[in-house]
Amino acid sequence: MPINHKIILPLLFSLFILLIPTHWIPLEGITVVEQRVVAIFVLAALCWILEPIPIFATSVLIIVLELLLLSDKGLWFMTAGKSEPGFGSLLKSTEVMATFASPVIMLFLGGFFLAIAATKYHLDVNLARVLLRPFGRNPRVVMLGLMLITATFSMFMSNTATTAMMLAILAPVLAVFPERDPAKVGFVLAIPLAANLGGIGTPIGTPPNAVALKYLTGEHAISFGQWMGFAVPFVALLLLLGWFLLGRFFPSPLKQIELKIEGRFMQTPRAWVVYLTFITTIVLWLLGDLHGMNSYVVAMIPVAVFLTTGIITKDDLHKISLDVLWLVSGGIALGLALEDSGLAERLITHIPFHEYSTLAVLVGACLLAVVMANFMSNTATANLLLPLVAALAVSMPELAEWGGSHTLILAVTISVSLGMSLPISTPPNALAHATGLVESRQMVRIGVIMGIVGTVLAMLWIYQVAAWGLI
Repeated sequence: MPINHKIILPLLFSLFILLIPTHWIPLEGITVVEQRVVAIFVLAALCWILEPIPIFATSVLIIVLELLLLSDKGLWFMTAGKSEPGFGSLLKSTEVMATFASPVIMLFLGGFFLAIAATKYHLDVNLARVLLRPFGRNPRVVMLGLMLITATFSMFMSNTATTAMMLAILAPVLAVFPERDPAKVGFVLAIPLAANLGGIGTPIGTPPNAVALKYLTGEHAISFGQWMGFAVPFVALLLLLGWFLLGRFFPSPLKQIELKIEGRFMQTPRAWVVYLTFITTIVLWLLGDLHGMNSYVVAMIPVAVFLTTGIITKDDLHKISLDVLWLVSGGIALGLALEDSGLAERLITHIPFHEYSTLAVLVGACLLAVVMANFMSNTATANLLLPLVAALAVSMPELAEWGGSHTLILAVTISVSLGMSLPISTPPNALAHATGLVESRQMVRIGVIMGIVGTVLAMLWIYQVAAWGLI
């Protein structure tokens, strides 16, 4: 098997950092353990950017390297000097391994079970058929309907799965347009745009949200309902902006179209179990403050119901996106290493953030997030930035005037999801580009405007919501 030469650069850089004397690193007082964390961080960053191996494999590699090099049960020669000054604190191996079963992972698992059951029993297509009916025959209104439905599904299902499903539903819609009608491009772009935005709406909508939850704890913890309370109106605002841009750039000469989406709701006992479980889970997520269960506990209900009733079989389990679960696990593990080793705090204290205004830090962090997310996985971007941003937020009491430390974390998280200018930026973008109906320059045109305007609106909106005391 040929060697992927892209892996050479990450390995050389990380090995260099791992082997050099600690005083070569421009961080005063850095420990041996922290030096190893830097090496793992650099390896992860370069692997996520260059992708010499799959990004989920990078996450698994992070966890294994932390167990070998940083944990109290690691290689014997890596723990030999643990009692010496300047060595640092080793991580607990049980805590590193627990990232594979973090509550955040369970939240995503519940979302996957809901998505698989909905597809298996045609709940998704039938909901689309019913929900599109009120939008009539006007192409512009139908596009808005498709965007609203796509965004709603993306709040509770994988953005990738939602895009694939909606692009399939879109086929009969595109068939009614003339071959060179620019609206065909607009309709295809509307799906990934809405899917990317819809993921912002709930904690399970997209992996960056799940990564952010890890740092929104204690007094800054946000419930499922609180998240939707501030995120859904923001998503609606950006959907309207995207709809306006698509209509402006890709207008259609047609005034009316005729839609035909075949299907009917299944009436079997198991189908009704799916319908009721789907509704119950969403209601429980929304009413967490009333019944006391957090969203992680609620997420396990559909898992138990669907497995015990045979709705999800062992063959269906193969459809679970383990790559996403592992990817999120790696991000959580990287955050654990940065935090527990003390490196995150050391990095923040050595960067003169306090020399800049709070607004400059907020804008800079958000712009960095949206730019990085355009060229690498949104989840990888969140995994790299949020541990550092979380440590920065805690160290800046000046953020109180902007609503508190969680304002910075949420603003950066949303900015990550707004990185959608290129076909490689997100899986929904890649699926839309794969239809052959969308050119990269058309995607960039919409994505850049949405990224810039959306990032500015995100900061203003979160500031206002925090001022209202809703988060």
